[in-house]
Amino acid sequence: MKNLCLCIICFIVALGTQAQVANTLSGQEKKEGWKLLFDGKSLIGWHTYGKKGIGPAWKVEGDALLLHVPERAGNKTQGGGDIVTDDVFTGDFELKFDWKITRLANSGVFLFVTESPKYENAHNTGLEIQVTDNAIFGEGPDNNRRAGDLFGIASSRLREVKSVGEWNQTHVVFQKGRLNIFLNGFQIHEIRLDSQAWKEALAKSGLKEAPISQGKFTGRIGIQDWGSQAWYRNIKIKPL
Repeated sequence: MKNLCLCIICFIVALGTQAQVANTLSGQEKKEGWKLLFDGKSLIGWHTYGKKGIGPAWKVEGDALLLHVPERAGNKTQGGGDIVTDDVFTGDFELKFDWKITRLANSGVFLFVTESPKYENAHNTGLEIQVTDNAIFGEGPDNNRRAGDLFGIASSRLREVKSVGEWNQTHVVFQKGRLNIFLNGFQIHEIRLDSQAWKEALAKSGLKEAPISQGKFTGRIGIQDWGSQAWYRNIKIKPL
């Protein structure tokens, strides 16, 4: 009888400590104002950049949003394309998302996307957090194109990406003109967006004509199609 009671207690404790179900909000997160951008079941809330609807290459697989690429052929997927949120976000925010990729895959998550005919692609307007297999770029000097980097602008202070096929967690905090980014619990960026160093870096990048170069830090959240398979889940945002 004593052993039975002990087993029951252990079972109850185990239930209480189980990891939170993917693509859901805890009671505390709801109180804090978090909002899911992906419900784990559908593509509601997203559309292809510059178009209506969303291509068939974007699917829900298990508990993840998947860009399905059965065979890579160039840097865009047939039936894919970059996708962005229906909602436009203004003001300070926190953003969290999990991601994983296949070997030699490349993708990215965009912040501050301005959707306009003036800009052909999401990457012409938004700041890209690189999602990739670092084996693509090796150990060469081109060090702002690896996982967690702000593509073409700023390299991460640490390399804390997990192995290909494992889930990574990214946490973004944009508040009072500062951009802090964490990867797997480690802070990899701490940037003042009004600093001279940041402005000079933007001026040398492919975003020198983008709205963010004029200090416009509003827009949509986006996910890049770069012709290779990637999964995303637990995508959520909270206004600050």
